[in-house]
Amino acid sequence: MEPQEVDTILRSLATTMEHQRSINADLRTCIQEQREFNKQQLAINTDVKTTLARIETLLARMWRA
Repeated sequence: MEPQEVDTILRSLATTMEHQRSINADLRTCIQEQREFNKQQLAINTDVKTTLARIETLLARMWRA
């Protein structure tokens, strides 16, 4: 293999590695955003469950009356 071919391969690998680093950084950002969204969604789900329980209680009272 000629030195020029080796150089071409190494440059290609370096370019590929840099691109992969960029992809990895984007993925880390996406994962962090997803974690934050999940926390918010858990809070929303808790509020919805609480609201549903209150509605069920009110409906039960109305049916008894």
